[in-house]
Amino acid sequence: MAETITIAPVTRIEGHAKITIHLDDAGQVADARFHVTEFRGFEKFCLGRSYEEMPSITERICGICPVSHALAAAKAGDALKGVKIPPAAVKLRRLMHCAQLVQSHALSFFLLSGPDLLLGMESDPHQRNLIGLIKALPQVAREGIRLRQYGQEVIRLLGDRSVHPAWAVSGGVREPLSPDQRDRIAVGLPEALATAQKALQLGSEALERMTEETRCYGNFPSLFLGLVNGDGGLEHYDGTLRIVDAAGACLEDRFDPARYAEIFGEAEESWSYLKFPYYKPRGHDTDAGMYRVGPLARLNVADHAATPLAGEELQRFRRFGEAGGPVWGSFYYHQARLIELLFCLESMAALLDDPELLDTHVRSHARTNNRSGIGVVEAPRGVLFHEYRVDDHGLLNYVNLIIATGHNNRAMNHTVRQIARHYLRGGKLEEGLLNRVEHGIRCYDPCLSCSTHALGKMPLRMELYGPHGELLDSLTRGS
Repeated sequence: MAETITIAPVTRIEGHAKITIHLDDAGQVADARFHVTEFRGFEKFCLGRSYEEMPSITERICGICPVSHALAAAKAGDALKGVKIPPAAVKLRRLMHCAQLVQSHALSFFLLSGPDLLLGMESDPHQRNLIGLIKALPQVAREGIRLRQYGQEVIRLLGDRSVHPAWAVSGGVREPLSPDQRDRIAVGLPEALATAQKALQLGSEALERMTEETRCYGNFPSLFLGLVNGDGGLEHYDGTLRIVDAAGACLEDRFDPARYAEIFGEAEESWSYLKFPYYKPRGHDTDAGMYRVGPLARLNVADHAATPLAGEELQRFRRFGEAGGPVWGSFYYHQARLIELLFCLESMAALLDDPELLDTHVRSHARTNNRSGIGVVEAPRGVLFHEYRVDDHGLLNYVNLIIATGHNNRAMNHTVRQIARHYLRGGKLEEGLLNRVEHGIRCYDPCLSCSTHALGKMPLRMELYGPHGELLDSLTRGS
């Protein structure tokens, strides 16, 4: 008897989505789908606007990673003007981007996934949230909140606001950094670094406890995409694209991000508003063109991490790889995120020691010299593309955005299917199953809009229906 289980909404992610699990006549999982149920429309309502407005407009796409959108938009504006921005502006952009990665990764580990990783996947659902984490592990929760606060404070010091700062502009940044601001940022670094190292230990302990999860939470072969710097190292702000396959063989290297449309396409499905990007040389009709982005992919494509502590952690991380190659399991996204967090804090320390960071020349001025511009950065969740085309007046007549979460869409669908097949037995609905399927999505830390259900109290109902629409079983959480 064919049946469908619906989980809606998915909690403790940024945005709104649901999951459906489809059972065949034998009661086995035939398919599972991750449905993004919201529609934003930024690509359309930006048409006719000046590209100079885009850093401020597009950062409203998200309240968690607005800096990435602002920087991608500003870099696209740099390309439209055809300017090379001042060195101090590059370093300031890098500094703010590192701060955003710190606050976003801290949010993901401590607030969104921490209740599962530190309290247990099948712990009491009324306690498996931030409030429960504060009660059970008050010091850990406090340090995690302060770590995120530090990243937010750095963004505020640079851009006047911690969310949606009006700071990145085409040609550079709005204002230089003062010595006092630099010193205030530097004061908080030691505590942030200490917390990041504690988090890495907590993540390692979770991996030791959750061996079953590492085997079945998105553990499958795929391609991996990320930016690398000039010597193949871990990169977040600039660089070139690299794609490796499941065995680690390089399919694309030193590929100019401005040529992204040559190798990436976007497919659509009727049951989700989120597109399905794919690697064109392998097509979208099979899984051969599926790839993953984000912290796991970035560590898989990078030859090394340039900072000492993160470099050591990356070498330890390699042991989780398949036959000496890339790490496949999506459950390892959590640990990869923590390694990146450490890398960003070390990178911030190096930037703060650079006297050029205080240079007051932070913006190059020019008119529009090109009709198209592409800006690319590594957002916390993966590679982010902004492509703009303008008319003679600098007004937008084409906008294409490939959001980091979109790259992972096919992989997220594979992950929920794999988890459901492993844990769903006899068609019986259990709280542990519900949370495990949701957590498969949390591994990717998807960013679907500006909202986040960080407290884990979002009402949730999972239903099991028969082939004629009759309700066979249900499970409710929240109120």
